[in-house]
Amino acid sequence: MCSAPHTVICLLRNDLRLHDNEVFHWAQKNARYIVPLYCFDPRNYLVTFCYNLPKTGPFRLRFLLDSLKDLRATLQKKGSNLFVRQGKPAEVISELIKQLESVSTVIFHEEVTHEELEVEKEIRNVCSQLKVKVHSCWGSTLYHRDDLPFSHISRLPDVYTQFRKAVETQGEVRPVLSTPDMLKPFPAGLEEGSIPALKDLGQTGNAPANPRSAFPYHGGESQALARLQHYFWDTDAVARYKETRNGLIGVNYSTKFAPWLANGLQNQEKGEVIFELLWRDFFRFVAMKHGNKIFSLNGLQDKALPWKKDISLFNAWKEGRTGVPFVDANMRELAQTGFMSNRGRQNVASFFTKDLGLDWRMGAEWFEYLLVDYDVCSNYGNWLYSAGIGNDPRENRKFNVIKQGLDYDNNGDYVRQWVPELQGISGCKVHTPWTLSKDVLSKGQVTLDKTYPFPVVMASEWSHHDVSGPGPRGRRGLSHTPKHYGNRGIDFYFSRNKNLK
Repeated sequence: MCSAPHTVICLLRNDLRLHDNEVFHWAQKNARYIVPLYCFDPRNYLVTFCYNLPKTGPFRLRFLLDSLKDLRATLQKKGSNLFVRQGKPAEVISELIKQLESVSTVIFHEEVTHEELEVEKEIRNVCSQLKVKVHSCWGSTLYHRDDLPFSHISRLPDVYTQFRKAVETQGEVRPVLSTPDMLKPFPAGLEEGSIPALKDLGQTGNAPANPRSAFPYHGGESQALARLQHYFWDTDAVARYKETRNGLIGVNYSTKFAPWLANGLQNQEKGEVIFELLWRDFFRFVAMKHGNKIFSLNGLQDKALPWKKDISLFNAWKEGRTGVPFVDANMRELAQTGFMSNRGRQNVASFFTKDLGLDWRMGAEWFEYLLVDYDVCSNYGNWLYSAGIGNDPRENRKFNVIKQGLDYDNNGDYVRQWVPELQGISGCKVHTPWTLSKDVLSKGQVTLDKTYPFPVVMASEWSHHDVSGPGPRGRRGLSHTPKHYGNRGIDFYFSRNKNLK
């Protein structure tokens, strides 16, 4: 190998794209040879910190493998390649530096949470010992960290609305970086390395595709751009986003961009979608500001609450056996597809923390394991929010999961899709089977505590939504479109201090 230092190692982690990627953009300008590198860090496939759950489940791993294959194909078309190794990034980089003898710089995108920062620290130490420069950049948010309208990250507002108004009025999204027609070549004699299979990384399941899934997509930049094209231009589904974003069934009720965003595939969307993207920005900057407090039992507010660690209740929740159909349907969708709607996530998290009173970290770690679009900042930020110890400005916010089910799955189609043992119960009655008469249950072939469980917990506010009657012409029950349907989601919470219906 030539000893002149002119090779740049581009370490890729959660930025598996060529489009608008500063790592490639910088390397293209500053290197003669580029080595795009992805490392399967064994620490990512161990267990979670608190409850020893598997860290990476089959759905997210399959999506990651798809993304790597897609990126490799893209880079090969540009005259480059993706070099894959198994091992800790610092150790892999050390070996490459010694092997190539021509590495001048290692470049990567910065992350903000503890484990990722430890990886960066290890890389910096290795490079310092081997007299190789390190160049890091920022590329994980819509608004660049250096462009925030706050003098220091400590000045970041702890309330989302204040953050959003500040960046929308005082911030500016940077223009997209150009994508090169061809990339600088890689050094000769370097083995590309194989992309492992699920079983090679300890996954016994194969994450089969589910025809009912609201996310039937594969990982990769080309798939993300195709979805963008479909959602924004081919169907103009984005024009209906505000009206459909709380849907539960189908592929177009929401953008479905999150899994690609979690792998770093970003774009500068406009309109209502930016509102949702800013939540991602917010939670990442919150993690920067508060550090490891986002993982603390007492959360950002240092509020001590009597969390339970009841494994039987946890198992009932994660397996969709709580006896609350709307919760169970969402949890079964997650278990079978790795995906759940935003509306569903808010409800099952509220039920977990406010109705069951379980340690919120158990729920967060289960989501970490299963979600195809898991992002550490968004996941833990949302769970802190639901637990009432994060960035929620309201006290005692609690979702009434029965009302939510009636609002967003009024005819019960979503529940029956994922809870087949309740398919014999028609209409909205499926949301409260424990209130139904023996005759209705018998006709629906449901036997409580045998074919479907009684609720593991009962909340007083559920009684405000009696759907056990005959329907719209009877004295009880709901019509197909309830009176409050037009304002659904506005009065979506039940506070212990109020008697909301």
